[in-house]
Amino acid sequence: MAGYLADDSVLRRVIGENVVALSGPRALLMMASHPVAFEGFFAHTGSLADPYTRLRRTASVLDLIAWGDDREAADRATARVRAMHKRVRGRTAEAVGRFPVGTPYRGDDPELLLWILASMADSAVLVYTKYVAGLDDEALDALWADYRVVGRLFGLRDEDMPADWRAFRTYVSGLLASGDLVVTDRARELAIDIVLNPPAPLVARPLVALVNQLTVGLLPRDLRRQYGLRWDPIRHVALESGAVYAKRLLLPFAPGRLRLIGPARAA
Repeated sequence: MAGYLADDSVLRRVIGENVVALSGPRALLMMASHPVAFEGFFAHTGSLADPYTRLRRTASVLDLIAWGDDREAADRATARVRAMHKRVRGRTAEAVGRFPVGTPYRGDDPELLLWILASMADSAVLVYTKYVAGLDDEALDALWADYRVVGRLFGLRDEDMPADWRAFRTYVSGLLASGDLVVTDRARELAIDIVLNPPAPLVARPLVALVNQLTVGLLPRDLRRQYGLRWDPIRHVALESGAVYAKRLLLPFAPGRLRLIGPARAA
């Protein structure tokens, strides 16, 4: 049985690169910057204690949609996710921004689901275009069309999602400028204590430090400020120089076994 995405899917091209996995921590911090989404998808579900488990779980379902050749398997996996979301119900415990105390939330709220999907898509595209290759308007439209397939499987309707990439960018830019994204104290703890200090063996600490710099540098400026994360011109130059080196000299000559994830190598 054919899968949901074609062999030449732009989403496959993007998430098939190992380096795009580095977008995960940024995506988590983007998600957590929406105070109601934070309550529903992190605090309520217990993901606050181990957000990387949530990220790995989401990534495994995304891989099944992107690379699987059995739609029924993807349908079963996403049905389980939708059932979990449907059970998430609650009210916020504090007033944050325009959201008063007691604001109701639910895991299948289209507004919150869209922000989760958008955080993944925006972060993946940012890392891919910065470190791997550019994407023209046609490719970006095709990529967002693929993400809309993912959104539908997670419970969003077509009318819940931007129609094309330009509309998607308008949505993300509008939300960033709206004032709705407010980093709470608990979300700030998530950034500092968990996302930026994940459990890792001593030998991996230099890699963690590198990923942290990338995560901090690629966050929108206002969210970086709200999270209390330091940034300066020297770090900016280092980030940009590293991106140019990777894009022009490193990744183009890297063997597929190092550059691509398993499903991408097999395809």
